[in-house]
Amino acid sequence: MAILTEVRDPRVRDVTVTGVEMAPDMRSATVHVSIMGGPAREKLALQGLGRSAGFLQSKIADRIETRYTPRLRFELDGGVKKSIEIARMLSEVLPTATATDHHQPDDHSGEHPQDDA
Repeated sequence: MAILTEVRDPRVRDVTVTGVEMAPDMRSATVHVSIMGGPAREKLALQGLGRSAGFLQSKIADRIETRYTPRLRFELDGGVKKSIEIARMLSEVLPTATATDHHQPDDHSGEHPQDDA
């Protein structure tokens, strides 16, 4: 939440935290983030997050009771963008929903029965 509301660095926008991995000793954490925009936008946001790490660590220290406050490291999570790209590719190769919606199972009720004679 602090990333979205309290970080004042203009480079840190359109950022979503997708996960956090804590080290076993709780002294460090890798924060996985998704950033909307191109590679240049991602690079700027990661730089802004890196510069804001101390501020964010102090916010964490205020909220948790541990001996050490974890040092934060930010890593780009490309999963969201990959899933959007896969969905785009699938929409290009799969039939549209309107074409499949009109397909009904064979209904033989309107057919004339064959004459066995």
